[in-house]
Amino acid sequence: MSAPVRVVICDDQVLIRTGLATIVDAQPDLEVVGECGDGQAGVDLARELRPDVVVMDIRMPVLDGLEATRLLAGAGVQHPVKVLVVTTFNLDEYVYEALRAGASGFLLKDAPPDRLLHGIRTVAMGAALLDPDVTRRLVGRYAARIRPAEGTPREIPLTPREMEVLRLIADGLSNSEIAASLVISPETVKTFVSRILTKLDLRDRVQAVVFAYRHGLVT
Repeated sequence: MSAPVRVVICDDQVLIRTGLATIVDAQPDLEVVGECGDGQAGVDLARELRPDVVVMDIRMPVLDGLEATRLLAGAGVQHPVKVLVVTTFNLDEYVYEALRAGASGFLLKDAPPDRLLHGIRTVAMGAALLDPDVTRRLVGRYAARIRPAEGTPREIPLTPREMEVLRLIADGLSNSEIAASLVISPETVKTFVSRILTKLDLRDRVQAVVFAYRHGLVT
């Protein structure tokens, strides 16, 4: 059997933190290895324990969850930790800022337990927890803010086919939809997506969408 996914839970409300820990620890393939009640403690604990996933609240004392996420998973972090943001605030701005800070997923606290567990497993596997429609809506809405200043365009080391797949990812298409659009198998799409992420040094599809907007591949 493979080792369980190691999880750190960071939330300033003791009852919620305990509830999340109870739900996670009841799963044979998941294990809570640490809990904390503020963002700075979350950063320190994650750096010490190196969990597979940190479940992070946004509004917390000492250091908020967005800044804590940035310190753990943001640009330039040498050994990033996967962060799943779980919050009571269903605001586009929070979702966008969480993703820009480096979070791999975003869930509301009123989501059912099975969705939380699915989210942890999804993020642990290296995938992003946002459906294509949400990704398209959010990144599209804030595209102007993430597009860099004009200058010499960076050469993108992708084949024409890979560029085509990247544009379709940025348009919000799932793997099966991309496969249907290009008349190829879903397995081939998975291979293309993996190559794109590797070549561009991106963690997941969310980062791929942001990359596409930043480099003017979609409008």
